[in-house]
Amino acid sequence: MRASANMACVNAQHGGALIVGLVLLAVLTLLGVAGMKTSIMELTMAGNKQFSEDAFQAAETGIDRALQAGVFNTGTPTLAPKALVRPKHNSTVESRTDFMRRTRVPQGGFSLGEDGFEAYHFQVLSTGTAPRNAVSTHRQWFYVVGPDS
Repeated sequence: MRASANMACVNAQHGGALIVGLVLLAVLTLLGVAGMKTSIMELTMAGNKQFSEDAFQAAETGIDRALQAGVFNTGTPTLAPKALVRPKHNSTVESRTDFMRRTRVPQGGFSLGEDGFEAYHFQVLSTGTAPRNAVSTHRQWFYVVGPDS
């Protein structure tokens, strides 16, 4: 009778170790899955930030291109068609240059010493887009000094 009592005690100890081992394995698996989900979310957030930066830089490029083109029309807006800025990232830009108003230049404002100059004020509105709905819109105001009309 004594042998069967010892045998029952040994079997109970082995069963307890198995249960503790399985519980620890389940906890480690849950920690691994949670860590994986966190890293995937962080990668997505980093990608979103990069696309946001791409849209920002595309909008800045649109302003630069509009100013470099030098087409400043006081009658109708100058539209730059949608252009691909970074083909690898599929970033695009489109811009529009509008005439806003003109103002007189103060007398003696130039070394020429002549009157009859005006400042023609313009605005460039540039919109850059990138994947994942990243959009950035920038405005740049400037003026061009020219003869009084």
